[in-house]
Amino acid sequence: MACERCGFGFLFELMDDYFPSPLAGIFVCDQQGRILAFGQGARELSGFNEAELMGSELGEALELLVPDEPGAHAPHMTALEWGARVLGKQMSLRLANDSTQLVTGDFFPAYDDDGGLLAVFTPRST
Repeated sequence: MACERCGFGFLFELMDDYFPSPLAGIFVCDQQGRILAFGQGARELSGFNEAELMGSELGEALELLVPDEPGAHAPHMTALEWGARVLGKQMSLRLANDSTQLVTGDFFPAYDDDGGLLAVFTPRST
């Protein structure tokens, strides 16, 4: 299904109100957590362009780490597996320049037949 106004191919309807920060980076993933698309905010946050990450598994590509939960199941995979939102995960992600950024991650599974995931990362200070 595409947006009626702009024709964009991904349309996520969230069941609750959600207002991400203007600094947030948003990634769209498939049922296996592979990156399908991301917007300007994600490019600005991560420093990557779409060609560098397209088709890569989100957790591996961004080296997502949850410092307080070593060895824990990655929150984006938990959202996919359980079909439930995972909100407010304090984590770090790898940037294109090989440095890391502390972020808060929010993960929303898609409830349609295609499945998939919307991952939102908001930068946080140390």
